[in-house]
Amino acid sequence: MTASHEFDPQLLSEVAALPAMPGVYRYFDAEGAVLYVGKARDLKKRVSTYFQKNHGGTRIGHMVTKIVRMETTVVRSEAEALLLENNLIKTLNPRFNILFRDDKSYPYLKLASHNFPRVAYYRGAVEKKHRYFGPYPSAWAVKETILLLQKVFKLRTCEDTVFNNRTRPCLLYQIKRCSAPCVGHVTPEQYALDVANAERFLQGQAEEILTELEKQMRGHADKLEFEQAAELRNQMSALSKVLHQQSMETGGDKDVDILAVKVQGGKACVNLAMVRGGRHLGDRPYFPTHVEHAADLAGLDEEAPGDSGVVPAKSKSIEALVLEAFVAQHYIDVPVPPVLVCSQPVDKDLIAALIMQTGSKINAIHQPREQRRIWLEMAQKNADLQLARLLAEQGSQQARTRALVEALDLKMDDLDTLRIECFDVSHTAGEATQASCVVFHDHKMQSAEYRRYNIEGITPGDDYAAMRQVLMRRYSKLAEAARNNTARLPDLVLIDGGKGQVSMAREVFEELGLDLGLIAGVEKGEGRKVGLEELVFADGRDKVYLGRDSAALMLIAQIRDEAHRFAITGMRAKRAKVRVGASRLEDVAGIGPKRRASLLQRFGGIRGVSAASAADIATVEGISRELAEEIYRALH
Repeated sequence: MTASHEFDPQLLSEVAALPAMPGVYRYFDAEGAVLYVGKARDLKKRVSTYFQKNHGGTRIGHMVTKIVRMETTVVRSEAEALLLENNLIKTLNPRFNILFRDDKSYPYLKLASHNFPRVAYYRGAVEKKHRYFGPYPSAWAVKETILLLQKVFKLRTCEDTVFNNRTRPCLLYQIKRCSAPCVGHVTPEQYALDVANAERFLQGQAEEILTELEKQMRGHADKLEFEQAAELRNQMSALSKVLHQQSMETGGDKDVDILAVKVQGGKACVNLAMVRGGRHLGDRPYFPTHVEHAADLAGLDEEAPGDSGVVPAKSKSIEALVLEAFVAQHYIDVPVPPVLVCSQPVDKDLIAALIMQTGSKINAIHQPREQRRIWLEMAQKNADLQLARLLAEQGSQQARTRALVEALDLKMDDLDTLRIECFDVSHTAGEATQASCVVFHDHKMQSAEYRRYNIEGITPGDDYAAMRQVLMRRYSKLAEAARNNTARLPDLVLIDGGKGQVSMAREVFEELGLDLGLIAGVEKGEGRKVGLEELVFADGRDKVYLGRDSAALMLIAQIRDEAHRFAITGMRAKRAKVRVGASRLEDVAGIGPKRRASLLQRFGGIRGVSAASAADIATVEGISRELAEEIYRALH
């Protein structure tokens, strides 16, 4: 505790009353934001260290002075504490924990349930009726695997709507990538066998498949069924090529994750390489946040090693702390392979917790040999390259932020906190008017904070009225919250437009009692040429021309272009919906995927359905007269 800071007596009494048991603790600031989530073998001993020591001006001291409230959960074991801790870190996003955010779900390979199952790329929630393989590190890895299954097992990839209406084989049959089950060129039994072999291949049983195919080929040859024998020979040849390549790549391992970490310049990268079914599927880099706080907190959280042989946190390198944070957070949502090859040692307690969670044996190898060592060296090199790229990009982006702050003389103590909001209005001849708001902070665009606003009740094409409406809707509540210190206004509001749009923004801000110095319009230069833009201000300052090669102009152009892109995509989606009717086919009771597909196929798309009469719609199989009239009403 710093000498000048006094804690709430109630908080200190709660700390004193903590039990000497395993558990998880959470610290909160005055605004209710989560500062830190930690685990403890002994809650009383661990939490007391935060409030009894003088942490001075360190990062941890900065955090401790912000603590106003605490929550704790007692658990039965350290393993339970570790699992709960990382579940909470993933869900609460605390400011002082190493945090891995993964805003994209992993892609899978899907075998859809059907008499003739279809192989497809898939991303999203899994359904029990289908079979899924993965996850894969990238879309490219899934598509390469699908291509492989087409070459070796000739599984179909077409949609059911296409499959159900084929009268002759498609091009994929001609180039020997599909066995054409759509027109009966393969029996259900033979196709089912190909699907089963494909599944076994994905599970790493290619050698066994090859042996069985050879037996079948010899059986056909003995019966003088040379055409069938030739088909199996070709399949064996394709599979043998794959096996030869895999034996060079994997050295016999079936399911392995290779994890390499690099830390530099306050940033970190964990590179994950994946081997599944004996195939090396590729790499995926992860970049955690809050790495700079890890060493301070690890030192504070140090405990003496117990019977389990746990390494004191203080003796761990920052690389080991980052890697352990990744393992703990990543495998909450993703299946754990039996082998983890790691560039840093992983705590035995962590592996034990994963084993308890999954019920499967997991082996973490720190100093691998032979093929695994080669994999780790490759993964480490990729981690180095990815982090170097990130640092270069962030350095460039930070330089742009600094240039803009200096050019506009913004009073900023911390460049990381600079927040810019930019607005644009888009429509087509007054139709489907939408306004967009995009947000920039922490030196990058924050897509999760983007917003679209449907503009209504104005004269079509009146951009000024549209801008007035969106600004009033955006800032009327925010202005009140800012006055109560419960929200923060942006440091700069960019308007895509010149004097007219800026004047409208000025009126709104005057009405709301906001600082006019926040507003800047991006006015197109002579001939509307890129690089000649000027900034127009609402508070009466002279126009500013930043210069064609200015880093500040590059940042403004980046934000303005993103606002324009976001507005255009929203307007087009709204316009398309307006033009085909306010409701979609799926919104009509009684219209499921099959009937929808039949309608779209009959009329050539949603526009064709919209143009059809109720009588025409009723001619589609499965559509009654009453349902046809309901569809017609929904689309008009």
